[in-house]
Amino acid sequence: MKIALAFVGLLVGAGFATGKEVIQYFVSFGYLGIAGAVIAGIVMAGAGAVILQLGSYFLAREHKFVFNNLTHPIVSKFLDFAVTFTMFTVGVVMIAGAGSTLDQQFGWPAWIGSLVMVGIVMFTGLMDVDKVSSIISFITPFIIIAVIGAFIYSLVNFPADLGSLSELAQQQESPVKPWILSALNYNGLALVLGVSMCLVIGGSTANPREVGLGGLMGGLLYTVMLLMSAVTLLLNMDKVEGSDVPMLSMFDTIHPILASIMVWVIYGLIYNTCIGMFYALGRRLTAKSPGKYAPVFLVTCVVGFGISFVGFEALMTYVYPVIGYVGILTIGVLVAWWIKNREMIKKEGLLREEIHSLVEKRENPEEDFTEEDHKTLSSKLEESDMDNTGEVIEAEVCDDDSSEEDEDSSSDANSDAAKTSY
Repeated sequence: MKIALAFVGLLVGAGFATGKEVIQYFVSFGYLGIAGAVIAGIVMAGAGAVILQLGSYFLAREHKFVFNNLTHPIVSKFLDFAVTFTMFTVGVVMIAGAGSTLDQQFGWPAWIGSLVMVGIVMFTGLMDVDKVSSIISFITPFIIIAVIGAFIYSLVNFPADLGSLSELAQQQESPVKPWILSALNYNGLALVLGVSMCLVIGGSTANPREVGLGGLMGGLLYTVMLLMSAVTLLLNMDKVEGSDVPMLSMFDTIHPILASIMVWVIYGLIYNTCIGMFYALGRRLTAKSPGKYAPVFLVTCVVGFGISFVGFEALMTYVYPVIGYVGILTIGVLVAWWIKNREMIKKEGLLREEIHSLVEKRENPEEDFTEEDHKTLSSKLEESDMDNTGEVIEAEVCDDDSSEEDEDSSSDANSDAAKTSY
């Protein structure tokens, strides 16, 4: 469940919160868009489970290690470039989206909202980003509650003429056609954005089967969220058409006070995505020279602010589809390797379950851990495909023991682990 919720948290970001992505990729095809959302959700669940399992198998601490191990060095460099390119372009789109959000709600010039966002990102990017982002990430449950509330409201106030709303929806801009390719392009966009953290999240758990189930559960939950958002926006198309931030327009029609709250929830999610993109980009660009992080980080933020003047809608229309196609290729490489080596992953998973049982027995003072057990454990650790299998499993067992001894302490430890993972 922890992995499932973490997976959903990665996907339900600022783009999802504004509603613009959902309209462009799904609702703009009318009824067929709803079918596209179902297909996208199924693909998301399957591909997410694969990515998480790969992270677990390789016990990944960063994405480049996985890329280097599963493909040719040239392809690995391309995948690394694709993730780096995505971080910058999505960061730029978020800056533009911040301007559009405040412009729509308060009528401020778009550059003001974008400048404020860049200023906050530049300031906090030089501080303890983990603490700042861990606080802001608590906004994610609010957008989930908001989508559920808007969905229920839309069903209660079901429109009489659904056909005209579908026709109106099909007049909206669709950057990728037909509807099935649009759904797959959305998968590529969402997954390449979260692939780096998915691999790291998977790498924190030694059992590939567990993280695979977590990915499937998370994908199912995300599918429900995506469907509710798509249906809600379709049922309210007459109120949100032409809006840069459709979800904000939707809440404004329910009650202006709700819109005044939602604008800051969306702005907070935009910040969370934006700081994540530019901070990770700065670290990636200065991997060989960490001391240069600050100037490189600040320069990329300034460049991003300059490019954001192209406009939120224009960037989403032209940039996001490119990222989506790059994402399809990236995820395709990962899934192809998984299909080819799934039996090896399964075998390693069973081996790690045996190692986990032996380590639990060793750490339990009530159990008799014999010399034969010690030899068996050493032999199985040698047999494992990864050098740090024992280290990860020992950490898991110790964490389980502390959970049994003190539930409150375990809660704090999990919180710290989540921040470290970020």
